[in-house]
Formats: sequence, structure tokens, C-alpha cells
Amino acid sequence: QVQLVESGGGLVQPGGSLGLSCAASGSIFSINAMGWYRQAPGKQRELVATITSGGSTNYADSVKGRFTISRDNAKNTVYLQMNSLKLEDTAVYYCYAHVKPISTLDSYGYWGQGTQVTVSS
Repeated sequence: QVQLVESGGGLVQPGGSLGLSCAASGSIFSINAMGWYRQAPGKQRELVATITSGGSTNYADSVKGRFTISRDNAKNTVYLQMNSLKLEDTAVYYCYAHVKPISTLDSYGYWGQGTQVTVSS
């Protein structure tokens, strides 16, 4: 079994900053891509940012220049630093990891439980 546990959500004013982290644990052989997605009320879940095991990153256009994704491979942890937050960044943020579990031939996608980020004045 593989678990993803997120932390760091909360309430922040427009223009403020917030950091999220997500730690993967369990029967992990290796982790390929990790990333963050978000889902606002009444909207579909959308990609925020992804990062490969080698450190290559990809961002949604809406967050480029404001958000930074990083990871610590030794800790199986991915981070999202969010700066210059806007009202439209309000959403539940989900961590994602593409994991090859121990004793399996295939890799699978796993999701965290989600953490609420609210940007409000």
C-alpha cells in the first residue's frame, strides 16, 4: 500500500504566500512523476504543476511565475510554494504520485486526500 499525506493548506489574503507539502510512504520501490492538481467548487480537477524524478517541471499557465514545485527524492516528498496568490487560486489541492510499488511490475497513480487553500480578504 502507498499513502500520500498532504499538509500546509489554509486561509491566506490575496497577494500572500502559502506552502504545501506531500509525503509518500508505504511499499514504494520508486516514484516517477509527482505533482499537484486542484479542484475549485463546480469545476473539474486541473493540473497545477508536475515534476519528474529528474527534476523537470511543468506548470499550468495560470500559475507560471507564481508557483514553484520541488521535491526531495530521499524523503519521497513533493512541495508547492505558492506566491502572489489570487482569489481564483482557491481550491482543494491534491497531491499525485506515479509510483512503482515493491514487488510489482507496473506503476500506478496515487492521490492524496486533498488540502483546502482559500484565498480571501
